[in-house]
Amino acid sequence: MNKKLNMLLGAGAIAAGYVAYNVIPNLFYRRGYTRHEMDELAIIAHRGGAGLGRENTLSCIEHGIEAGADVIEIDVHLTADGEVVVCHDKSIDRTTTGMGNIADLPLAEVQKFHIVDHAGNPTPEHIPTLAEVIEAVAGRCKLLIEVKHENGRYDVERKMVEVVHRYDAQNWVSVQSFSDESLAEVNRIDPVLRLEKLLIFRVKGVPAVFDGGFTAFDYEKYNYVSSFNFYYRSVTRNIIERLHEHGKQVKIWTLAGPEDTPHLPVDGIITDRPDLWRRNR
Repeated sequence: MNKKLNMLLGAGAIAAGYVAYNVIPNLFYRRGYTRHEMDELAIIAHRGGAGLGRENTLSCIEHGIEAGADVIEIDVHLTADGEVVVCHDKSIDRTTTGMGNIADLPLAEVQKFHIVDHAGNPTPEHIPTLAEVIEAVAGRCKLLIEVKHENGRYDVERKMVEVVHRYDAQNWVSVQSFSDESLAEVNRIDPVLRLEKLLIFRVKGVPAVFDGGFTAFDYEKYNYVSSFNFYYRSVTRNIIERLHEHGKQVKIWTLAGPEDTPHLPVDGIITDRPDLWRRNR
């Protein structure tokens, strides 16, 4: 009983620390950026620019590029027959006319179904492969690939890197993940490929970050990570400045327009609406 109580008290202390050091200061930052400040930020189109079309589709990615995004962000999974496809969820249930987990379906089955629009109506589009996305982007802007890692399996990392190398896209592709294991595996396969760490928050003075679970943090451990990408309500100026001192970039996710975004000295904005950030470019 005492052990359970201590665990609850510890979790409560962590939660209180998170609110005190992360959420409360965020409430008092001014909102919005000047046009000059926006021009200095990297604007990343989340899921291709999900506010401009159906997420992670070729048409949405094209809209994101046309809107002036510096980077297109996508999500990848591996099909049953080892093809890397672009979809946020591990299943096709929400975004297509079909059902099933991507890991259990061959590519032909995944692409047999149509993407649905926000009203649930079928569109002409299908879930694209990573190869199709790379061909479509073709270096017109950068590409940020989020890897959805499955514990104990590294097939998606290996296959993804193979596709990036096949198109000689290493100079304009980066990889991000919440999973330390995934980032370490990509770094092992290709130590040159740029890596970014997704996380939700870090409490000042605690040698850990929360990325869906609590993970040990130190700068040596993440020496191959170029950017730390935080949930926007959960990062403070102090944390950003400390990361900058260690040569790391900081991006925040996921935003809509600049008027509601806390004014922070970040390097990039991950947004569903890149058009709102690049309107006058």
